[in-house]
Amino acid sequence: MFEKVNPSHPDKLADRIAGALVDMAYGRRDNPRIAVEVLIGHGVCHIIAETSVRLDFDEIGHAVGRIAGKNHRIVYDEHPQDPILAENQQGKIRCGDNGIFKGCPITDEQRKLSNLMKRLYQSHPYDGKAVICDGKLTLCQSNAASDFLAEELRGNEPFEVNPLGEWDGGTSVDCGATNRKLGSDMGDAVTGGGLHGKDLSKADVSVNIYAHVLAQQIGRPYEFCCSIGDGFVDDAPYSSVVETAREFIEKRGGFEKFAEWGLF
Repeated sequence: MFEKVNPSHPDKLADRIAGALVDMAYGRRDNPRIAVEVLIGHGVCHIIAETSVRLDFDEIGHAVGRIAGKNHRIVYDEHPQDPILAENQQGKIRCGDNGIFKGCPITDEQRKLSNLMKRLYQSHPYDGKAVICDGKLTLCQSNAASDFLAEELRGNEPFEVNPLGEWDGGTSVDCGATNRKLGSDMGDAVTGGGLHGKDLSKADVSVNIYAHVLAQQIGRPYEFCCSIGDGFVDDAPYSSVVETAREFIEKRGGFEKFAEWGLF
């Protein structure tokens, strides 16, 4: 059982916008502290950011327009990071939160569905979701003819496309919020937090990526927990965990690109 949404799903639009703001922060400082939440839908995009660097509203507006369309009124609320939390990172990168983490190897079924969604998105870059359950694939893809989708899915029987009929989708139909599609982003992995809209000091980002990378290497689930202020995680210096995540994000092309498809 697995769900995969594409980068134009409203929840992924929120993730991508949050990632774009994190990219902006890293463009201003080597190791910024930032956490972003986005709620978007029906012509409004609400953004709350706790950040150690000031962001430019015009640049934020450009990012929202580029990712989600220019027809959104932007409500942006920016606050400095809490001073006690900021003190935790002074002089040394330490674990930024308490958390539980379980990385899992990607299954053949999950990889196949992810690759299918990426292929369909190349020709139809609009809101879409696929679910596979008990061997049956159900695909909802906006702005795509059901006959076209059925032809694209030949060889993946049994399947069903657009159960309610052809549709337009997007933020005029549904609202999107940051980190609401972690199942799509992480497969069978488990976390107490969210992947998107946060800097690398946050365990929700770095430790989740670290657990994912290890699980792929050893071919089995890998789980552990950590606490805020920890200098070591899983017997590894937290700084090395952060560097593993930094390399992973950089290979994706940044936080916004990472948010498009998640871990795979």
